[in-house]
Amino acid sequence: MIFKQVPVGTFQNFSYIIGDEKTKLAALVDPAWEVDNLLAQCEKLGLKVTLVINTHSHHDHIEGNETVAKRTGAKVVMHEKSPVRKDISVNDGDIIEVGSLKLKVFHTPGHCPDHICILVDGKLLTGDTLFVGECGRTDLAGGDSGDLYDSLEKILLLDDGIEVYPGHDYGKTTFSTIGFERRNNYTLKERTREEFIKFMAEP
Repeated sequence: MIFKQVPVGTFQNFSYIIGDEKTKLAALVDPAWEVDNLLAQCEKLGLKVTLVINTHSHHDHIEGNETVAKRTGAKVVMHEKSPVRKDISVNDGDIIEVGSLKLKVFHTPGHCPDHICILVDGKLLTGDTLFVGECGRTDLAGGDSGDLYDSLEKILLLDDGIEVYPGHDYGKTTFSTIGFERRNNYTLKERTREEFIKFMAEP
């Protein structure tokens, strides 16, 4: 697998290039900014972008969708609840194929209703659900702290060695692991669902 984490834009966003070494087919995840840069990197790697996958529909994750689709013919993949234009709808447990790669979808609402995380080859793209040392905010439209608690609990069922690749560069490192976050992320401290909701409401 070809995998690149690319810092883009002014909001400390990460976009991701996921490519199949065999077929040279690729997906761009959250291509919000700097589309020229992302496509140039794909071209340099000899990759043909066939899919755009969004972790969620906030503008800082989808801004480049239409440009990428227009320039490459790529189809846009989002959760079925996403309120913006998409070509392919997915839900929890679905598999997205990129060449011979199989990307598993986890529906992880909380930051917003249509949020998904994507697991491929031991790497979990967590968007704005889980960051290095932090979790996503729930005070935006559609946010729900109870849902985020449930989503984080779902993620924490994964093996400690799974690598965590967030949607923003908010931590001390650009990626982490489930095990490291389980041990060190203060937002993942053992709490009941009710305690987590109160915790998220604190100033």
